[in-house]
Amino acid sequence: MTAKLLDDAGAILGEGPVWHQEEDALYWVDIKGHRLNRYAPGGAEARRWEFHDNLAWVVPRRAGGWLAGARHEIGELRLDPELRFTPRLTIEADKPGNRLNDAKADFDGSVWFGTMDDAEAQVAGAFYHLLPDFSLERVDEGWAIPNGPAISPDGRYIYHTDSARRSVYRYAKRPGGGLAARELFIRFKEDDGYPDGMTVDAKGGLWIAHWGGGRVSRFTAEGVFDRALALPVSQVTSCCFGGPRLDRLFVTTAAIGLDEAQRQREPMAGGLFELDPGIEGLPCPGFAG
Repeated sequence: MTAKLLDDAGAILGEGPVWHQEEDALYWVDIKGHRLNRYAPGGAEARRWEFHDNLAWVVPRRAGGWLAGARHEIGELRLDPELRFTPRLTIEADKPGNRLNDAKADFDGSVWFGTMDDAEAQVAGAFYHLLPDFSLERVDEGWAIPNGPAISPDGRYIYHTDSARRSVYRYAKRPGGGLAARELFIRFKEDDGYPDGMTVDAKGGLWIAHWGGGRVSRFTAEGVFDRALALPVSQVTSCCFGGPRLDRLFVTTAAIGLDEAQRQREPMAGGLFELDPGIEGLPCPGFAG
């Protein structure tokens, strides 16, 4: 299947796609564009909400509404009748150059997320675990550009990417709680671009967006390359499964940093795309807090 453009949003930094099963709709953020987008298959017009700052990610809450991560804040997000954000936590206030980047809900109702230097000049980021009672654990540090937390279907492993290092790492969950030391799981070559956002399918395969590589690749649960699906843009940022049968792969992209010649070659940069992955995914868990 050729990549199908669903929403020509022109996102500066499209990221964080989340399929909302109850609404049969996809939500995704434009971090640098300070915007939340909603796409509903079937011809409904895309909706957009303006945010007051960088909006790094949104995760549905089991109780309704959303949990959202902004530059230095995590809070409750309501969209109707209008967008309303209520901060609950402040993150790394002592590092004004840092911001939140990328998150994923776990099956137990918690959330994993990373932080990074917004200028991408320092290795100043960390990896965090947010529990449903809003307590926060800093589980690792020394990250340059953390991306794409993903959880294996059996819940045994957490995957996390440092895009700057072209590396995907894996943590084993300890039976009594916490994580074992991170281990290198997949290493991208230079012509692969940089690993960005990720998701898993129902068979444990890991789907990784290639920033600068113009594709999404599937790796087996053992970390072996399986196949790749091409897109008509180079800066591919993240992906998630969706649709009534969870057999569609929705892919976000970015237009940031492209010069005029590149924009001419990639007029759909920053758009939302759909691919046929040939396999089903898993429902997006909700935050239990």
